[in-house]
Formats: sequence, C-alpha cells, structure tokens
Amino acid sequence: MLSRKNKLLLLKLLSLFSVVRGYNILMIGLAQYLASIYILAPQLPLRSVVFDLNLFLIVLASALVIASGYIINNFYDAEKDLINKPRKSMLDRLVSQRFKLTTYFVLNFLSVFAASYVSFRAVLFFSAYIFGIWFYSHKLKKVPFVGNFVSATLAIAPFFAVFVYYKNFETVIFVHAVFLFLLILVREMIKDLENMTGDMAQNYRTIPIIYGVRFSKMLIAVLILLTLLPSWLLITKFDVGLMDYYFMGSIFLLLPFLLLLLRSRHKMHYVWLHNILKLMIIAGVFSILLIDIDLVLNRIL
Repeated sequence: MLSRKNKLLLLKLLSLFSVVRGYNILMIGLAQYLASIYILAPQLPLRSVVFDLNLFLIVLASALVIASGYIINNFYDAEKDLINKPRKSMLDRLVSQRFKLTTYFVLNFLSVFAASYVSFRAVLFFSAYIFGIWFYSHKLKKVPFVGNFVSATLAIAPFFAVFVYYKNFETVIFVHAVFLFLLILVREMIKDLENMTGDMAQNYRTIPIIYGVRFSKMLIAVLILLTLLPSWLLITKFDVGLMDYYFMGSIFLLLPFLLLLLRSRHKMHYVWLHNILKLMIIAGVFSILLIDIDLVLNRIL
C-alpha cells in the first residue's frame, strides 16, 4: 500500500503529465521520426535515421518546448479552464503555479541546450519557437482568427525543424504540410465553439463570440472543403504508397463531418467533432508507415 505522502506525489506527477499533455508529446515525437524515415529522408538507411544523434536532439528539444508551451498556456488559461474543463483543471491545480513556472523556464533552458549541440541555427529556431508560444499564449490567443492561425502554425513547427535539417524541398512535403495545417486549424476553430462559455467569461475575442456561431461554422466549412484539395492531390498526383487509403478515408469522413458540424448545437457535439479530428490526426501519424509497406514488413520479418 502506498503511503499518503507517496499517493500525493503520484497525483502531482499525474497532474504535471496532464498539464504538459505527455501523450500528445509522445505522439509528436513519433510523428517526427516517422516523417523523417518515410517522407523527409526515404533514401537513407533506417538505422542512420533512427540512431542519428542530431535528429534525436531536435526531437528532444521539440518535446521540451512543447511541454513548456502547454505549461505557459495552462498558466494563462487557469481561470478559463475552471469553467470549460473543471475536472481536468482540478487535477492540474495539484501542482502550484510557482512550480509550473519554474518547470517552464527549466524546460526551455534544456531545449536550447539540446539544440546547441546540433547547430547555432537550431538554437535560433528553438529560441524563436519558445518566444512564439509565449507571445501566442500572452497576446495572440485572444485575437480572432490570428490566434487560431498562429496556434496551427506552432503545432506544425516541430516538423519544420526536421524538414530544414534534412533539406528536402520536394513538393509532396509541402502538400502534406498543408493538409496537416488545415486539419489542425479546423480543430482549433472547433475548440473555440467548444469553449465559448469560458471564453465569454474571460473576455476572449474568439470568432464565434464576435461574429456568431453561424459565421464560425461557415468559416470552418470552407476550411474543410480546402482540406479536400491537398488530399486529392496526394492521391492523384504524388506517390504516397498505400497511404492513399488514408487520404481517401479522410475525404469520405470529412464530408459527413461537415454535415455534423452544421447540425451541432451543444458543447458535447463540438467535443465529439474535436475528438474525431484528433483521431484523424493520430491515424495519419500511423498511416505514414503505409508509404513504404515493404520497409515495414522487412523490419518485422
């Protein structure tokens, strides 16, 4: 049996894991490695990519910055989250704000330190990334659409880091990036619909609050239709192996998703839509393996 002190310590660790959303960070790290192996550097032997120390440090620095970003975002959104996410917020509050801020600065220092081993350009990139996340959380988050756009941009920045590292400028990579960016942007805008109650209480100037729910839905619908374009291009114009099936599935899923969005009225509906998009993004990460299924089978067998 755990003592009361150990139970409290375990709860605090769980609280910190909840604040930094460790599951998201693990997924992003996996996505960076899979993108490096199958999209950015497919010509390199698997071992040279997996055991590349510079790539590991880029992924590590990305994870540390993202974790610190979640902390500072949680710090600024503490009051809003009490309304929008009361259960999660109570768990997050087991760790003091002072400890969160201390952890924030330590993680940022460690990320820049890890990047310094790679190159000075990496240090500049991750320093700018840290500043961008802070500025978004402090100022831009409350600016309609700009906040959504910047949030989606920051979400794909870790992939830009490995993209620059491998210096692969093929068109197919940009099309992949546009698809992911639009999907994340749609998710961010649905989160605004989901969190309207807390946003209104804290005077956040989001699109549904300023321009109305109907306008917000129409804007999201336009973004969903735009998402179909890179999906179609990746199916018809580029060789992405069996990942074709993922993009075909995305097209067939996004069309009924659009109808569900237009019919949604309550917070729970928006939570379901948000979760559908999260599942699509997670499925997209693992479907990268389908680009070269022979490589996967050879490694398994």
